[in-house]
Amino acid sequence: MHPTTADNLGKLILRIVLSVLILLHGLNKIPDPQGAIGAVTAQGWPAFLAYGVFIGEIIAPIMLLLGWHARMGAILIVINMLFAIGLVHAGEIFMLNKHGGWQIELQGMYLFTALALVFTGPGKISLNQR
Repeated sequence: MHPTTADNLGKLILRIVLSVLILLHGLNKIPDPQGAIGAVTAQGWPAFLAYGVFIGEIIAPIMLLLGWHARMGAILIVINMLFAIGLVHAGEIFMLNKHGGWQIELQGMYLFTALALVFTGPGKISLNQR
């Protein structure tokens, strides 16, 4: 396989996996957004800011999945994950789980995969083909 083709397939796999996994979290929040609203209002912030979760967990993953302004979608996911870690998981950042893994390994994987896609771009197998 040509190195360029392998590179583009690798980026496509990262985009698909990250997008689908984040999107599932966002779709799960649609019927009952109270958890997101509670996390935001507990910090003293206005409730409407919780709807940013839907941008970071529904709109951004769709952008990334399609490869349409994918870097912007990835940036939105990075921002979303920083807020999620800060609002919900801040006390777990320096903790290990019962198996010795990082307590927030899932959130960390989402965050750093999105960050990698910010730097690499979506590849040629995308709507913007960049």
